Amino acid sequence: MSDPLSGAAGPRIALLGFSIECNHFAPVAGRSQFRCLLSGDDIVTDARSDSPLALGEMPGFVSDMDSAGAWQPRPIFLAMAEPNGVVEYAFFQELCEIWRSSLRALRGQVDGVYCVMHGAGITTVDLDPEGTIQRMVREELGADIPLVCSYDLHANVSDDMVRCCDAFVGYRTNPHLDMRERGAESAQLLRRLLAGEKTVLASRRLPIIGPSVTLLTAQGPYAEVIDLGQRRQAEIGPAIWNVSVMSGFSQGDVPYQGMHVVVTGDDKHKVDALADELAEAAWARRDRFVATLTSLDESVRLARESPVPLVFADVADNPGGGGSGKTMWILRAFLDAKLDNVIVGIINDPALAADAHAAGVGATITAHFNRPVEGEAPHAFVEPLVAEATVLALSNGAVTGRRGIFKNTRIRLGKTAALQIAGITVVIISNRTQCADPMFLEHLGLDIGKAQAVVLKSRGHFRGGFDEFFKHEQVIEVDVPGLTSPILTRFDWRHLPRPVVPIDADVTWSLNG
Repeated sequence: MSDPLSGAAGPRIALLGFSIECNHFAPVAGRSQFRCLLSGDDIVTDARSDSPLALGEMPGFVSDMDSAGAWQPRPIFLAMAEPNGVVEYAFFQELCEIWRSSLRALRGQVDGVYCVMHGAGITTVDLDPEGTIQRMVREELGADIPLVCSYDLHANVSDDMVRCCDAFVGYRTNPHLDMRERGAESAQLLRRLLAGEKTVLASRRLPIIGPSVTLLTAQGPYAEVIDLGQRRQAEIGPAIWNVSVMSGFSQGDVPYQGMHVVVTGDDKHKVDALADELAEAAWARRDRFVATLTSLDESVRLARESPVPLVFADVADNPGGGGSGKTMWILRAFLDAKLDNVIVGIINDPALAADAHAAGVGATITAHFNRPVEGEAPHAFVEPLVAEATVLALSNGAVTGRRGIFKNTRIRLGKTAALQIAGITVVIISNRTQCADPMFLEHLGLDIGKAQAVVLKSRGHFRGGFDEFFKHEQVIEVDVPGLTSPILTRFDWRHLPRPVVPIDADVTWSLNG
């Protein structure tokens, strides 16, 4: 291939993506669960906007390519969803037909490809959809077209995900605050590939399924391995292009699951040696990947007696991991305890939100949480709750995030309401979303800084949005039932390779197998 960067029009880059984190224990997801479905030029237009619908990787990639000089986007289709259950295979096949036919039409007309992935997708038939997409790119465009893929750090990494790309770029922060930067890095690595440089990749999978609450990157065992990788990359120098330590998504339940180190570089010896070093560092910390939560009774006591405000994370019902956003365990306990000056957010209940909108601000209603919906299967761990409530505020739920994972991203919560139930303000939404951004509460006029306790349905991304109100020491992770519980022994595993830390005893591993 002649140097595409020397042409006036610049390199021709195909853009596509499939980003969803799938909880194998949650209800099946279809087209309606994908909040971002962008086709053709809309992908680039959205990426260049001030408040894109897509999360940060594609905007970061497009912005960096724009800054580097002339280039020719060849956008195909981008599908992104909130974490959910497994994807209907028929819908995934529809997407694959779009990608395949478009890639086929672009044969001989593209110089490189960028894919926005998550890495924890599953369908009802195909347990490795990202690998399927990457194989498709190779089948249609050939092995010589540079392919760069970016992934969430919760990716469960399959062999095809590594084998079928030239550069593997994973997030380095949890909460995810570096998505835009990883998109920009992907653009930079792709330009090196377009200039004729070649890469080798090394990957190491470990029998560690880190519970979600042990995977923070500000402190803890996972943070230590990621930081080691970044230090070693800086020490080794340009031979190492990228170091990605992928924690995996525990509720994925796939045969290739496990913490995974992927190193991209241009010196095989150095790439292999660093992958070995980081895998051994992760294994040395295996005993620390154990969830330690606070009981519900103790959480109630802390909410009542703490001298400082606290945030209570409902980590077991995290919509950001496939949870329903509907469980009542903490709300019921706080109401029974007659706690005061509490905000609870955000409960996913479209029927209740509609009731509040019909009644209007100032009205008193009987709030029926989780009433049965005709034709809708009941959600696991979800029970009804009835309480007298006053409608404090209403909105259409159209917000733009201001901090953390949703910063500058357009979010549609649907009909939204703030209800006052005794001493507790409860925010109800219609489109299931984790409460990771203060704007989800603030746009209703709620003052988070004045609350004594705040309950959030989020596992960890709230830390990137609410850290201006709560320090790490003010976060309480509550042990209640739910589809995203970090107590992994509570799940009926079907595909997970065993034995594995922390579920099983006496797990062994070595680089030599």
